[in-house]
Order: sequence, then C-alpha cells, then structure tokens
Amino acid sequence: MKLAVVLGAALCAVPAFADFDADSYPAYETCALCHGLEGQSRTGKFPHLAGQKPAYIEAQLTAFLGGLRTNDGGQMASIVTELSPEDIPVVVQWFSQQPPPSPAPAPVDETGAQLVASAGCLDCHGAQSAPNVPHIAAQHSRYLAKQMRDFRDGLRSHSPFAEDHQIAFSTMEDGIDQIAAYLASRSRDSGQ
Repeated sequence: MKLAVVLGAALCAVPAFADFDADSYPAYETCALCHGLEGQSRTGKFPHLAGQKPAYIEAQLTAFLGGLRTNDGGQMASIVTELSPEDIPVVVQWFSQQPPPSPAPAPVDETGAQLVASAGCLDCHGAQSAPNVPHIAAQHSRYLAKQMRDFRDGLRSHSPFAEDHQIAFSTMEDGIDQIAAYLASRSRDSGQ
C-alpha cells in the first residue's frame, strides 16, 4: 500500500514539469550563464556587462551574430544565435542598466598607470567617450589583457579602432598585464 502511494505521488508530480516553458524566461538569462544575472561575471574569462554602454553591447552582439567578431571556441557566436532580433534590445537594456562592477584592488606599482597615460587609453575610453567605445574601468583584468593581446595579434579586427589598438600594443608583453591590472582597479566614477 505504501509503495502504491509513493508511486502515485511521483506520477502526479511529472505533469508539473510538462508545463515548463523555457521561452518564458527573459532573454538576458541566457547571457547570465556566463556573465552573471546582474552582469558581473565570476571569472575573468567573461567580461562584466553591468553598466556597459548600450550601443557597445548591441554592437558586439551584432558583430558576433554577423560573424565579424569571434572568440575562443566560438561560444559567443553560438550562443547569440539563441537570441531573436526582438531579444537584443531586452538584453542590452537589462545589462546596461545594472550597477557597474566594483574596481579590483589597486596594483602595488604605478607602471600600469604610467603605461595607460603614455598610450592614451583614457583619451578614448575616458568618462566622455563615445557611445560605441566601451567602459574598461573595473573590468576583469584577465579579460582586458586577453582583448589587448587579441588586438595586438590581429585576432580582434572587427572594430574600426582595431588597427590603432594593434599599433598601441605591438611592442608590449608584460605591459599589457600591468595596464589591465591598473584599469581593473579604476572606478567608473573616477572618470575611467
């Protein structure tokens, strides 16, 4: 008798799963798997999207969708195909309206700050930068360093500024990590 009650209860629970509708979840939850629900990723492999400029987020999604931008293993090119054209504004609005990430601890030396100043990074990426130029302050240093190396090595070429970045980083190796650590330690409130 007890076995029949347990089996009956288990069978009654199954139809509840039949009503599950993955399409009822907001589109940004697809992105949240890597970038975090509030746009703050837990690992430097994936960038923080929280508080990023809407035009920049949209441009990157469009570049991945169109095959103009690629990344390691093609995971972004693959995942963005799950977004419909109507989903993109939802994703952009969600992440751009989240509070920006907190900065990382400041590096112990000033080399990164000096390299940023001499390279003029904040001339373009500062507080008054164009809508299609990303915030780089308080971004994961590992992610920033990877992107700088990709620009340097010609692996990230879809941007109209790709050649400028390639030239700026062409002679750098260790300096890239120091620049990334410094930028990651900057608050977006500090003018980038």
